[in-house]
Amino acid sequence: MEDVAREAGVSGQTVSRVVNARGYVGAATRERVEQAMQHLGYRPNSAARALRSGRFRAIGVIMFSFSSYGNQRTLDAIAVRASQMGYALTLIPVESSARETVAGAFRRLEEHAVDGIIIVVEAHQLDEAEVEIPDGLPIVLVDSNRGSTHPFVDTDQAQGARLATEHLLDLGHETVWHVSGPTESYSAERRREAWRSTLEAQGRRVPEMIPGDWSAASGYRAGVELRDRDDVTAVFAANDQMAIGVVRAFREAGRDIPGDVSVVGFDGLPDAAQIWPPLTTVQQHPERVGALAVDALLAELDGGEVAQTPLVGTELVVRESTAPPRPAQLGP
Repeated sequence: MEDVAREAGVSGQTVSRVVNARGYVGAATRERVEQAMQHLGYRPNSAARALRSGRFRAIGVIMFSFSSYGNQRTLDAIAVRASQMGYALTLIPVESSARETVAGAFRRLEEHAVDGIIIVVEAHQLDEAEVEIPDGLPIVLVDSNRGSTHPFVDTDQAQGARLATEHLLDLGHETVWHVSGPTESYSAERRREAWRSTLEAQGRRVPEMIPGDWSAASGYRAGVELRDRDDVTAVFAANDQMAIGVVRAFREAGRDIPGDVSVVGFDGLPDAAQIWPPLTTVQQHPERVGALAVDALLAELDGGEVAQTPLVGTELVVRESTAPPRPAQLGP
Protein backbone atom coordinates (compact mmCIF):
# COMPACT_ATOMS: atom_id res chain seq x y z
CA MET A 1 0.00 0.00 0.00
CA GLU A 2 2.96 2.33 0.65
CA ASP A 3 4.21 1.65 -2.89
CA VAL A 4 0.76 2.45 -4.29
CA ALA A 5 0.63 5.67 -2.28
CA ARG A 6 4.03 6.81 -3.64
CA GLU A 7 3.08 5.86 -7.20
CA ALA A 8 -0.22 7.77 -7.01
CA GLY A 9 1.17 10.69 -5.03
CA VAL A 10 -1.36 10.29 -2.20
CA SER A 11 -1.36 9.31 1.45
CA GLY A 12 -1.60 5.74 2.68
CA GLN A 13 -4.96 6.63 4.23
CA THR A 14 -6.32 7.57 0.82
CA VAL A 15 -5.20 4.24 -0.60
CA SER A 16 -6.91 2.50 2.32
CA ARG A 17 -10.14 4.35 1.60
CA VAL A 18 -10.08 3.27 -2.03
CA VAL A 19 -9.23 -0.35 -1.18
CA ASN A 20 -11.88 -0.64 1.52
CA ALA A 21 -14.54 1.48 -0.24
CA ARG A 22 -14.85 3.66 2.84
CA GLY A 23 -14.85 7.42 3.13
CA TYR A 24 -14.92 9.99 0.36
CA VAL A 25 -12.26 10.01 -2.34
CA GLY A 26 -12.56 12.28 -5.37
CA ALA A 27 -13.02 10.64 -8.75
CA ALA A 28 -9.69 11.82 -10.16
CA THR A 29 -7.77 10.72 -7.05
CA ARG A 30 -9.52 7.35 -7.02
CA GLU A 31 -8.60 6.83 -10.67
CA ARG A 32 -4.91 7.60 -9.92
CA VAL A 33 -4.89 5.12 -7.04
CA GLU A 34 -6.58 2.40 -9.12
CA GLN A 35 -4.12 2.98 -11.99
CA ALA A 36 -1.20 2.71 -9.54
CA MET A 37 -2.63 -0.52 -8.12
CA GLN A 38 -2.94 -1.94 -11.63
CA HIS A 39 0.56 -0.82 -12.64
CA LEU A 40 2.15 -2.33 -9.52
CA GLY A 41 0.02 -5.46 -9.60
CA TYR A 42 -1.34 -4.75 -6.13
CA ARG A 43 -4.14 -6.97 -4.86
CA PRO A 44 -5.69 -6.44 -1.42
CA ASN A 45 -5.09 -9.37 0.92
CA SER A 46 -8.61 -10.27 1.99
CA ALA A 47 -7.45 -12.52 4.82
CA ALA A 48 -5.27 -9.79 6.29
CA ARG A 49 -8.03 -7.23 5.91
CA ALA A 50 -10.45 -9.55 7.70
CA LEU A 51 -8.04 -10.02 10.59
CA ARG A 52 -7.60 -6.29 10.93
CA SER A 53 -11.19 -5.16 10.46
CA GLY A 54 -13.12 -8.21 11.62
CA ARG A 55 -14.96 -8.22 8.28
CA PHE A 56 -14.59 -10.48 5.27
CA ARG A 57 -16.48 -7.97 3.08
CA ALA A 58 -18.59 -10.85 1.76
CA ILE A 59 -22.31 -11.59 1.87
CA GLY A 60 -23.80 -15.04 1.40
CA VAL A 61 -27.10 -15.63 -0.40
CA ILE A 62 -29.16 -18.82 -0.14
CA MET A 63 -31.79 -18.99 -2.87
CA PHE A 64 -34.29 -21.74 -3.65
CA SER A 65 -35.52 -20.86 -7.13
CA PHE A 66 -34.24 -18.87 -10.09
CA SER A 67 -37.34 -19.58 -12.18
CA SER A 68 -39.47 -16.69 -10.95
CA TYR A 69 -39.11 -13.18 -12.28
CA GLY A 70 -39.18 -11.72 -8.78
CA ASN A 71 -36.30 -13.89 -7.54
CA GLN A 72 -34.18 -13.11 -10.57
CA ARG A 73 -34.65 -9.36 -10.14
CA THR A 74 -34.14 -9.58 -6.38
CA LEU A 75 -30.83 -11.41 -6.78
CA ASP A 76 -29.68 -8.87 -9.35
CA ALA A 77 -30.50 -6.03 -6.95
CA ILE A 78 -28.71 -7.75 -4.07
CA ALA A 79 -25.58 -8.16 -6.21
CA VAL A 80 -25.62 -4.53 -7.38
CA ARG A 81 -26.18 -3.10 -3.90
CA ALA A 82 -23.54 -5.35 -2.32
CA SER A 83 -21.02 -4.25 -4.95
CA GLN A 84 -21.84 -0.59 -4.34
CA MET A 85 -21.10 -1.11 -0.64
CA GLY A 86 -17.80 -2.89 -1.34
CA TYR A 87 -18.99 -6.44 -0.62
CA ALA A 88 -18.55 -9.59 -2.67
CA LEU A 89 -21.38 -12.08 -3.06
CA THR A 90 -21.34 -15.85 -2.56
CA LEU A 91 -24.46 -17.57 -3.92
CA ILE A 92 -25.55 -21.01 -2.76
CA PRO A 93 -28.58 -22.32 -4.71
CA VAL A 94 -30.60 -25.05 -3.03
CA GLU A 95 -32.60 -27.51 -5.09
CA SER A 96 -35.02 -28.57 -2.38
CA SER A 97 -36.21 -27.65 1.09
CA ALA A 98 -34.90 -30.88 2.60
CA ARG A 99 -33.35 -30.26 6.00
CA GLU A 100 -29.89 -31.49 5.07
CA THR A 101 -29.89 -29.45 1.83
CA VAL A 102 -30.58 -26.14 3.54
CA ALA A 103 -28.33 -26.95 6.50
CA GLY A 104 -25.58 -27.79 4.03
CA ALA A 105 -25.97 -24.37 2.43
CA PHE A 106 -25.38 -22.73 5.81
CA ARG A 107 -22.27 -24.84 6.37
CA ARG A 108 -20.84 -24.00 2.96
CA LEU A 109 -21.34 -20.28 3.53
CA GLU A 110 -19.67 -20.46 6.93
CA GLU A 111 -16.71 -22.16 5.22
CA HIS A 112 -16.60 -19.30 2.70
CA ALA A 113 -16.22 -16.85 5.61
CA VAL A 114 -19.14 -14.50 4.94
CA ASP A 115 -20.15 -11.66 7.25
CA GLY A 116 -23.88 -12.36 6.99
CA ILE A 117 -26.50 -14.18 4.95
CA ILE A 118 -29.56 -13.15 2.94
CA ILE A 119 -32.06 -15.99 2.58
CA VAL A 120 -34.41 -15.98 -0.40
CA VAL A 121 -36.19 -19.21 0.50
CA GLU A 122 -39.92 -19.06 1.08
CA ALA A 123 -41.12 -19.39 4.65
CA HIS A 124 -43.01 -22.63 4.08
CA GLN A 125 -39.85 -24.22 2.73
CA LEU A 126 -37.80 -23.11 5.73
CA ASP A 127 -40.44 -24.34 8.15
CA GLU A 128 -40.69 -27.67 6.36
CA ALA A 129 -36.93 -28.08 6.44
CA GLU A 130 -36.86 -27.43 10.21
CA VAL A 131 -33.43 -25.87 9.83
CA GLU A 132 -32.01 -23.96 12.74
CA ILE A 133 -30.47 -20.69 11.60
CA PRO A 134 -26.95 -20.33 13.04
CA ASP A 135 -26.71 -18.13 16.12
CA GLY A 136 -24.50 -15.07 16.01
CA LEU A 137 -24.54 -14.75 12.22
CA PRO A 138 -26.52 -11.76 10.89
CA ILE A 139 -29.45 -12.98 8.79
CA VAL A 140 -32.04 -11.19 6.66
CA LEU A 141 -35.02 -13.07 5.24
CA VAL A 142 -36.60 -12.17 1.89
CA ASP A 143 -40.13 -13.26 0.99
CA SER A 144 -40.95 -14.27 4.54
CA ASN A 145 -42.50 -13.07 7.76
CA ARG A 146 -42.13 -16.40 9.54
CA GLY A 147 -42.19 -14.73 12.95
CA SER A 148 -38.48 -15.12 13.59
CA THR A 149 -36.32 -12.57 15.35
CA HIS A 150 -34.48 -11.83 12.12
CA PRO A 151 -35.45 -8.84 9.97
CA PHE A 152 -37.33 -9.60 6.77
CA VAL A 153 -37.93 -7.67 3.56
CA ASP A 154 -40.77 -8.40 1.17
CA THR A 155 -43.22 -7.10 -1.39
CA ASP A 156 -46.68 -6.27 -0.04
CA GLN A 157 -48.23 -9.27 -1.78
CA ALA A 158 -51.64 -8.80 -0.17
CA GLN A 159 -51.89 -5.17 -1.25
CA GLY A 160 -51.13 -6.13 -4.85
CA ALA A 161 -53.76 -8.87 -4.91
CA ARG A 162 -56.35 -6.49 -3.45
CA LEU A 163 -55.56 -3.92 -6.13
CA ALA A 164 -56.06 -6.51 -8.88
CA THR A 165 -59.31 -7.90 -7.45
CA GLU A 166 -60.81 -4.50 -6.62
CA HIS A 167 -59.98 -3.23 -10.11
CA LEU A 168 -62.03 -5.99 -11.70
CA LEU A 169 -64.92 -5.56 -9.27
CA ASP A 170 -64.91 -1.78 -9.78
CA LEU A 171 -65.26 -2.39 -13.52
CA GLY A 172 -68.58 -4.10 -12.75
CA HIS A 173 -67.69 -7.81 -12.76
CA GLU A 174 -69.82 -9.83 -10.34
CA THR A 175 -66.88 -11.89 -9.11
CA VAL A 176 -63.26 -12.70 -9.97
CA TRP A 177 -61.77 -16.13 -10.66
CA HIS A 178 -58.23 -16.80 -9.48
CA VAL A 179 -55.38 -18.81 -10.99
CA SER A 180 -53.08 -19.33 -8.01
CA GLY A 181 -49.39 -20.04 -7.68
CA PRO A 182 -48.13 -23.29 -6.09
CA THR A 183 -49.84 -24.30 -2.85
CA GLU A 184 -46.47 -24.49 -1.06
CA SER A 185 -45.55 -20.93 -2.05
CA TYR A 186 -45.85 -18.29 0.64
CA SER A 187 -46.18 -15.50 -1.95
CA ALA A 188 -48.96 -17.39 -3.70
CA GLU A 189 -50.74 -17.95 -0.40
CA ARG A 190 -50.72 -14.25 0.47
CA ARG A 191 -52.05 -13.31 -2.97
CA ARG A 192 -54.68 -16.04 -2.78
CA GLU A 193 -55.88 -15.05 0.69
CA ALA A 194 -56.08 -11.36 -0.25
CA TRP A 195 -58.14 -12.24 -3.34
CA ARG A 196 -60.51 -14.30 -1.22
CA SER A 197 -60.86 -11.73 1.58
CA THR A 198 -61.49 -8.91 -0.91
CA LEU A 199 -64.38 -10.82 -2.48
CA GLU A 200 -65.80 -11.72 0.93
CA ALA A 201 -65.53 -8.13 2.18
CA GLN A 202 -67.73 -7.01 -0.74
CA GLY A 203 -70.19 -9.86 -0.31
CA ARG A 204 -69.23 -11.51 -3.60
CA ARG A 205 -69.25 -15.19 -4.48
CA VAL A 206 -65.84 -16.80 -4.05
CA PRO A 207 -65.24 -19.17 -6.99
CA GLU A 208 -63.12 -22.27 -6.73
CA MET A 209 -59.43 -21.42 -7.02
CA ILE A 210 -57.54 -22.94 -9.99
CA PRO A 211 -53.99 -24.01 -9.00
CA GLY A 212 -50.98 -23.27 -11.19
CA ASP A 213 -47.19 -23.50 -10.89
CA TRP A 214 -46.12 -20.00 -12.06
CA SER A 215 -45.56 -21.20 -15.65
CA ALA A 216 -47.42 -19.97 -18.73
CA ALA A 217 -48.28 -23.61 -19.49
CA SER A 218 -50.14 -23.97 -16.19
CA GLY A 219 -51.97 -20.72 -16.91
CA TYR A 220 -53.00 -22.12 -20.28
CA ARG A 221 -54.33 -25.28 -18.64
CA ALA A 222 -56.31 -23.16 -16.19
CA GLY A 223 -57.67 -21.09 -19.07
CA VAL A 224 -58.80 -24.24 -20.89
CA GLU A 225 -60.63 -25.28 -17.72
CA LEU A 226 -62.37 -21.89 -17.44
CA ARG A 227 -63.02 -20.83 -21.02
CA ASP A 228 -66.23 -22.82 -21.57
CA ARG A 229 -67.95 -21.38 -18.49
CA ASP A 230 -70.39 -18.58 -19.22
CA ASP A 231 -70.03 -17.16 -15.70
CA VAL A 232 -66.30 -16.43 -16.04
CA THR A 233 -65.92 -12.77 -16.98
CA ALA A 234 -62.84 -11.80 -14.93
CA VAL A 235 -59.64 -13.69 -14.04
CA PHE A 236 -56.82 -12.65 -11.71
CA ALA A 237 -53.71 -14.75 -12.30
CA ALA A 238 -51.04 -14.77 -9.56
CA ASN A 239 -48.27 -13.89 -12.00
CA ASP A 240 -47.88 -12.54 -15.53
CA GLN A 241 -46.67 -15.81 -17.07
CA MET A 242 -49.83 -17.62 -16.00
CA ALA A 243 -51.95 -14.65 -17.14
CA ILE A 244 -50.36 -14.91 -20.60
CA GLY A 245 -51.32 -18.60 -20.71
CA VAL A 246 -54.89 -17.75 -19.68
CA VAL A 247 -55.16 -15.16 -22.46
CA ARG A 248 -53.96 -17.68 -25.04
CA ALA A 249 -56.49 -20.32 -23.94
CA PHE A 250 -59.45 -17.93 -24.15
CA ARG A 251 -58.40 -16.48 -27.49
CA GLU A 252 -57.98 -19.97 -28.98
CA ALA A 253 -61.60 -20.64 -28.04
CA GLY A 254 -62.73 -17.46 -29.82
CA ARG A 255 -63.29 -15.56 -26.58
CA ASP A 256 -62.39 -11.90 -26.81
CA ILE A 257 -60.04 -10.27 -24.31
CA PRO A 258 -61.30 -8.03 -22.73
CA GLY A 259 -64.71 -8.07 -24.44
CA ASP A 260 -65.70 -11.48 -23.07
CA VAL A 261 -63.15 -11.92 -20.28
CA SER A 262 -60.89 -9.46 -18.43
CA VAL A 263 -57.50 -10.74 -17.26
CA VAL A 264 -55.06 -9.27 -14.70
CA GLY A 265 -51.55 -10.56 -13.91
CA PHE A 266 -48.99 -9.88 -11.20
CA ASP A 267 -45.26 -8.99 -11.33
CA GLY A 268 -44.97 -6.31 -13.99
CA LEU A 269 -42.96 -8.26 -16.56
CA PRO A 270 -41.57 -5.92 -19.24
CA ASP A 271 -43.02 -8.20 -21.93
CA ALA A 272 -46.51 -7.92 -20.43
CA ALA A 273 -46.98 -4.65 -22.31
CA GLN A 274 -46.05 -6.31 -25.62
CA ILE A 275 -48.57 -9.17 -25.80
CA TRP A 276 -52.01 -8.64 -27.33
CA PRO A 277 -53.91 -7.22 -25.72
CA PRO A 278 -51.33 -5.53 -23.46
CA LEU A 279 -51.73 -7.04 -20.03
CA THR A 280 -53.07 -5.21 -16.99
CA THR A 281 -50.77 -6.19 -14.12
CA VAL A 282 -49.65 -5.48 -10.58
CA GLN A 283 -46.18 -3.95 -10.70
CA GLN A 284 -43.90 -5.12 -7.90
CA HIS A 285 -40.40 -3.78 -7.19
CA PRO A 286 -37.93 -6.60 -6.48
CA GLU A 287 -35.05 -4.20 -7.09
CA ARG A 288 -36.10 -2.28 -3.97
CA VAL A 289 -36.50 -5.50 -2.00
CA GLY A 290 -32.97 -6.63 -2.88
CA ALA A 291 -31.36 -3.29 -2.03
CA LEU A 292 -33.26 -3.05 1.28
CA ALA A 293 -32.17 -6.58 2.20
CA VAL A 294 -28.50 -5.64 1.80
CA ASP A 295 -29.00 -2.40 3.75
CA ALA A 296 -30.71 -4.28 6.59
CA LEU A 297 -27.91 -6.84 6.74
CA LEU A 298 -25.20 -4.17 6.84
CA ALA A 299 -27.11 -2.38 9.60
CA GLU A 300 -26.98 -5.62 11.61
CA LEU A 301 -23.27 -5.92 10.94
CA ASP A 302 -22.69 -2.38 12.20
CA GLY A 303 -24.26 -3.39 15.51
CA GLY A 304 -27.09 -0.90 15.43
CA GLU A 305 -30.68 -1.65 16.27
CA VAL A 306 -32.33 -2.87 13.08
CA ALA A 307 -35.80 -1.44 12.59
CA GLN A 308 -38.20 -3.76 10.79
CA THR A 309 -38.28 -2.83 7.12
CA PRO A 310 -41.79 -1.99 5.89
CA LEU A 311 -43.29 -4.03 3.09
CA VAL A 312 -42.49 -2.69 -0.37
CA GLY A 313 -45.66 -1.44 -2.03
CA THR A 314 -47.06 -2.29 -5.47
CA GLU A 315 -48.94 -0.39 -8.17
CA LEU A 316 -51.67 -1.44 -10.57
CA VAL A 317 -50.76 -0.85 -14.22
CA VAL A 318 -53.99 -0.74 -16.24
CA ARG A 319 -53.74 -1.77 -19.90
CA GLU A 320 -56.08 -3.17 -22.53
CA SER A 321 -56.72 -6.65 -21.08
CA THR A 322 -59.44 -5.39 -18.70
CA ALA A 323 -62.81 -3.68 -19.37
CA PRO A 324 -66.36 -3.59 -17.97
CA PRO A 325 -68.42 -6.74 -18.68
CA ARG A 326 -70.89 -6.64 -21.50
CA PRO A 327 -74.49 -6.06 -20.36
CA ALA A 328 -75.50 -9.56 -21.44
CA GLN A 329 -72.89 -11.03 -19.08
CA LEU A 330 -74.41 -9.44 -16.00
CA GLY A 331 -76.96 -11.34 -13.95
CA PRO A 332 -80.55 -10.18 -13.51
